[in-house]
Amino acid sequence: MHPSRWGDPARAASLPESARGLVEAVFGIDERPAATDVAVPPPALDEAVLDALRAAVGAEHVLLDDATRRLRTRGKSTPDLLRQRAGDLSDAPDAVVRPADHDQVAAVLALAVEHRLAVVPFGGGTSVTGGLVARREGYAGLVSLDLVRMKRLLAVDHTSMTATLEPGLRGPEAEALLAAEGLVLGHYPQSFEHATIGGFAATRSSGQSSAGYGRFDALVVGLRVATPRGELRLGSAPASAAGPDLRQLLLGSEGAFGVITEVTVRVRRLPAEKVYEGWAWPSFEAGAAAMRTLAQAGLLPTVLRLSDEHETAINLARPDAIGAAGASGCLMVVGHEGEPEPVAARRTAVASVLAGLGGTPLGEEPGRAWAHGRFDAPYLRDAMLDVGVLVETLETATFWSRVPQLYDAVRTALVGALGEPVLVLCHISHVYETGCSLYFTVAASGGDDALGRWQRAKAAASDAIAATGATITHHHAVGTDHKPWLPAEVGELGVAVLRAVKAELDPTGVLNPGVLV
Repeated sequence: MHPSRWGDPARAASLPESARGLVEAVFGIDERPAATDVAVPPPALDEAVLDALRAAVGAEHVLLDDATRRLRTRGKSTPDLLRQRAGDLSDAPDAVVRPADHDQVAAVLALAVEHRLAVVPFGGGTSVTGGLVARREGYAGLVSLDLVRMKRLLAVDHTSMTATLEPGLRGPEAEALLAAEGLVLGHYPQSFEHATIGGFAATRSSGQSSAGYGRFDALVVGLRVATPRGELRLGSAPASAAGPDLRQLLLGSEGAFGVITEVTVRVRRLPAEKVYEGWAWPSFEAGAAAMRTLAQAGLLPTVLRLSDEHETAINLARPDAIGAAGASGCLMVVGHEGEPEPVAARRTAVASVLAGLGGTPLGEEPGRAWAHGRFDAPYLRDAMLDVGVLVETLETATFWSRVPQLYDAVRTALVGALGEPVLVLCHISHVYETGCSLYFTVAASGGDDALGRWQRAKAAASDAIAATGATITHHHAVGTDHKPWLPAEVGELGVAVLRAVKAELDPTGVLNPGVLV
């Protein structure tokens, strides 16, 4: 990952002309180059501690150089990037430690307890909610536990259709290993190219094909976890009544309860056919009603995504064409994957429902364009920051009956906090029988206080989400950014339960302190 931008440094680019014209017309151009050659604070660990870590994982896997520590500083939210671009690297870890297996992870945790070291598990570094910014006060140092060496496909059960993966595998790496076995996981969040299997589990990630393959937590059937108190092995059967499902305590725990060292997941056969197409709707309300109809009829395709009127007009579903003349109404992307005959049958059935509800088929070109650029939007954010435009996203979910209220409340809060000019775009990309997610993209003038402006806007939006009874996060996790709103969602007693789990598994509090609870 680029140290102060999203993704592959070779893919960093300036604004395309169509998007630059839009930005100049709406916000104006205010060149804001990122700071360069910023020094990282020197490591603060004693040599004796470093020697113990070297003995645990190998001397070559305890890294203190500035470049490596810079790359493990925070995640990739807009606030993270704004701090980085301003030259603030105060959250850099003192050392980056790279264990090779479960036993080495356990050894590092034992040393962390002994020497009072804060430990931040690190996968792909794609957190957008402050999940990699641990509290340092009260600790002798901070270690980034980089799982990059743990990249094996440990087991495949073709009869049960499960596979066991190590946590450091990035999305493309995991899919390549599974494809060699004729299998697919099917988890494709926007961070897919850089995020890891362990990160997917630790944040309850949800991918763009969730309608067909399911959320990541629904794919997990087993976990192996290293904690300061010992090892947890969870998931001995496809279903169990042996008390509450302890896997659910670790899924979404963001490294605060333990370090996930193995993930056993449900897999499927590689699809022989993939077809993506576009549908037009006269309004967001009409498109959402069609999504609900499909979900409640048991007719969900593999991919189902609906842009509101604003996102459709900007062409955000097509990063290569942002700012070009967009269509009116709302664009829906529908994707089908599988064997040819079932794909054809489901495609016909879905099309019949959508046409009957007032949708207009647009053919395969819009779907192919979306699929081609589905992982590109974060690169555009960096280009917007370069010209002084604040861009960030937030997401939530609610029941179908509350979607209009939630949509209006969040839009109103963002516009009120940021003032004009502001663009607030929204799409639905995760659908259930009982409700759906709402994913907002926001663009506004940044100015000299871009970070403060976004923090106030995010707080206003989060207050609106809590007031409507929606979840503070559908798939981005709690981190530090959402923690103030967690009590409103689970109650003070619920937070106390989470703290009790933390106290039992991590009694000295060395795991990602300050994150989640």
